Amino acid sequence: MKKVVNFLTVFGFMFFGAIQSTFAQETGDVSFRQELKIRFIEGGPFFMGIVLIALILGLAIAIERIIYLNMATTNAKKLVASVDEALNSGGVEAAKEVCRNTKGPVASIFYQGLKRIGDGEGVEAAEKAVVGYGGVQMGLLEKNISWLSLFIALAPMLGFMGTVIGMISAFDAIAAANDISPGVVAVGIKVALLTTVFGLVVAIILQIFYNYIVSKVDSIVNSMEDASISLIDLLVNYKK
Repeated sequence: MKKVVNFLTVFGFMFFGAIQSTFAQETGDVSFRQELKIRFIEGGPFFMGIVLIALILGLAIAIERIIYLNMATTNAKKLVASVDEALNSGGVEAAKEVCRNTKGPVASIFYQGLKRIGDGEGVEAAEKAVVGYGGVQMGLLEKNISWLSLFIALAPMLGFMGTVIGMISAFDAIAAANDISPGVVAVGIKVALLTTVFGLVVAIILQIFYNYIVSKVDSIVNSMEDASISLIDLLVNYKK
């Protein structure tokens, strides 16, 4: 986990540096690391640091969810066929063994339904177990997604807060100098623009991951529901 966090930290700084370099006017004599440091400080270490933390934590959650969802994805049609064959050849115990040897939420749901049949209960009890355990698996698939949506909303808000503070600083500078020349307000406006841009960039990146994860969850849930109906049909035929 520590290696993942370190990698995401480096990635976040590198990404910010790539975006920040597009705003640089004189980069010929400034190294990438110096330019990154300058822009980060100019944007305000406090707000820029919080936005960077939001990006790192959001990416960590997104990567963890993507890995989990990819591992949870199974070929539901193939599993249904295997369970059907096992039921016809070896009965419920053989079908349960197939589910035990298959990873993913669909196999876990199948196992719960087959367990009720193996314990002598009817198809109705198996159907209730499938529905109930399906809800449990759905909750596991959606775990931590709400935190990702929080960081998506938080990043631009932090950027806009930095914008407001930057504009306040600009007006304070005008009041102190009693002058509205560009040089007086440039620093405050620069802070406002940098924090806004980086907050929006972080939100856009995390939103892309969020949409992918949600679509992946929907796909797995649809597969679970379709496979559960097929399982109930198999159990009805088996009981007959």
